[in-house]
Amino acid sequence: MLENQCTVLAIDDHPLFRKGLADLLAMEPNLSLVAEAADGLSGLRLAQQFQPDLIILDLNMKGMDGLETLKALKDADVDGRVIMMTVSDAEHDVVSALRAGADGYLLKDMEPEDTLRYLHQASQGRMVISERLTELLAHALRTEQQTPENIHAAGLTEREDQILTLIAEGLSNKLIARRLDISEGTVKVHVKHLLKKLNLHSRVEAAVWVVNNLK
Repeated sequence: MLENQCTVLAIDDHPLFRKGLADLLAMEPNLSLVAEAADGLSGLRLAQQFQPDLIILDLNMKGMDGLETLKALKDADVDGRVIMMTVSDAEHDVVSALRAGADGYLLKDMEPEDTLRYLHQASQGRMVISERLTELLAHALRTEQQTPENIHAAGLTEREDQILTLIAEGLSNKLIARRLDISEGTVKVHVKHLLKKLNLHSRVEAAVWVVNNLK
């Protein structure tokens, strides 16, 4: 295995999709598919066994669906970043997945080169979301909850403002900690506080909120 190679687990109940994904990943030397599962329970077991860097998870599966699988992965303290990859662009599905802890949300109808580009970004610790879903998510934030009118009204500390800016760039807690030369645990505490001040539930929501408030 190459140095800095990102290991990938695919959890999807469609054999043809898993085959297509395997063929696609084979084109990218830095992404290595180490296992695949046809259902959530098997996926959870394989995630604990292989501890992959990246988990590609379908939303709509028979039995244990993607959202339940995502929550189970988080409860099991699986470290891999979880990227939902699905056909659903429904606002409720997108918001629910991101609030449950997904590190990204991609649509299956993307062009293969776009899929690879997003997965490569995810492998580098960045959040990823299909472009056409960002406006949908921004709409959900505007209609569902009261958020500060702008960054200045949020009352963030200087450190929280720094971290929010890096979240908006798509950086993970680990990368933010490295950039600011602080511990990952400290970053998590700051993220928790700034999300509360912004009245948001997830990092991706925070990233979208920043982008929309800088327009």
